[in-house]
Amino acid sequence: MSVSSTPPITAAASPTGDPWLLTPGPLTTSPTVKQAMLHDYGSRDRTFIDINARVRKRLVDIIAGAESHVCVPLQGSGTFVVEAMLGSFVPRDGKLLILVNGAYGHRMAKICTYLRRDHLIQETAEDVPVDFEQLDRTLASDENISHVAAVHCETTSGILNPIENIADIVARHGRSLLIDAMSAFGAIPLSARDVRFDAVVASSNKCLEGSPGMGFCLAERSALEAARGNSPSLCMDLYDQWRSMEINGQWRFTPPTHAILAFDQALNEFEAEGGVEGRGGRYRENCRILVEGMRKLGFKTLLPDELQAPIIITFHMPDDTKFDFNRFYANLSEQGYVIYPGKLTVADSFRVGCIGRLGAEQMHGALAAVARAMAQFD
Repeated sequence: MSVSSTPPITAAASPTGDPWLLTPGPLTTSPTVKQAMLHDYGSRDRTFIDINARVRKRLVDIIAGAESHVCVPLQGSGTFVVEAMLGSFVPRDGKLLILVNGAYGHRMAKICTYLRRDHLIQETAEDVPVDFEQLDRTLASDENISHVAAVHCETTSGILNPIENIADIVARHGRSLLIDAMSAFGAIPLSARDVRFDAVVASSNKCLEGSPGMGFCLAERSALEAARGNSPSLCMDLYDQWRSMEINGQWRFTPPTHAILAFDQALNEFEAEGGVEGRGGRYRENCRILVEGMRKLGFKTLLPDELQAPIIITFHMPDDTKFDFNRFYANLSEQGYVIYPGKLTVADSFRVGCIGRLGAEQMHGALAAVARAMAQFD
């Protein structure tokens, strides 16, 4: 049984007694999303097949892609479906240009090494967006590049890469664009009508606020058809997964049934909140409260406001020699708020997330907890 309305975000403590997760994922989920997992379905049950079809359609609708794109779900974490995208869409004789300004761009390069796909990296610092002029020059000078891969929101820093500009350059050079939108999908607008791409991947447990366990690829139909036979992996073959689901509505291998039930409910709540506009609006307000509050407490953000996505915020470590991050982290955790260590090479940092089933009350609560945690270093 699904619930369409969006549960209110209230109370200083989680309804389940769990900590509030101010992280890039997994995230705090609503009680109704958790409750949706309290059912068992067989993979060939008619009701479950109908749920799969509904989820796939709704995901395509988020990018306004009903006329051009299809949804291919896949078991596993977000990285699973990133690897599936690269292996399925980049042919054995292709060459991938990866736009890197963080750990997740580098992860795509590592995947390509495992897959034995020819690739090169165009890198900027973790606090610097993609260099458009360099992208233009690289594509003009290397005709062997068949595909370009970009991260929409790089979770390493929280920087938002201007995917529309990247897509325009890639399209002008007649190449194919592959997008890792793991931390942006559902909160940052992305329309197949405005942005040309062969595939975009994301997962159930980020801005759509489902549980972990399922990734998905939204692929341009003709590009997916052309990908037949590319994949070096049976399990990660997105073309084969798509054809199977088109024929009988079923997953090729055991599906993550409970994660899908949770995701279907999460999509109910996403739509009830107003879709991308509503979800993104709440996250932007969360981000504003956190940034303003942390700056008042003396913390400095890595990124200027114009580059900051309302997903996760990177803060510099305090200059105070008495500050100890492990003690700071533990104190916040004891108060019921979990943050994330930094992953930067350019600065000592930590990260605080804006996403998940969190609102203004939790942001103000986290700020109060930070103030109390810092008092131990006085």
